[in-house]
Amino acid sequence: MPTILIAPRGNPGSPHGVLPAVTEIFAPHSFDDNEDDEAARPGPFWRHALWAVGITAAAVAAGWVTSLFRIGPEEYGLPPAAPGALWPYLAAWAAIGLAVAAVLRATAAKVPVFAPGRIAAGLTYLGTRLSLGWRPEAPLVGAMAAAALITAAVWCALALRAHRRGEETGSDA
Repeated sequence: MPTILIAPRGNPGSPHGVLPAVTEIFAPHSFDDNEDDEAARPGPFWRHALWAVGITAAAVAAGWVTSLFRIGPEEYGLPPAAPGALWPYLAAWAAIGLAVAAVLRATAAKVPVFAPGRIAAGLTYLGTRLSLGWRPEAPLVGAMAAAALITAAVWCALALRAHRRGEETGSDA
């Protein structure tokens, strides 16, 4: 019996020809088109504030969910890494994440910044995940917060430098 292969119809404008529309869900734009990822994001203040709160809430929630096996009862996973309340760490990383997201979004509102949401979410997630599993003392949480803010500031400085260099040469950066 002959085998019939049916190729799914892809987006005719897709650089991949016959790839199904499923790839359009994960990458809705062409891989050659980075304008959406690296573009200035002007807009009203409430939109920037809502973005920062949403990114922070999602990252803190993801950090909490992925560390449940370390903070729950022993029959659900590993024994807890350290005793103590979780709420101070969640509140601290919510505030730190909000500051990181605000710095990145404020810069992205003026100049093109590559992936400010992924950077803010990643830094907040990592801090939350480490803090809940390890439960460090306050000075160490402060050092982790400083590291996250410095990383965000360096990321913004690189974007500002690239934008300034583009203005000097007359190209669109």
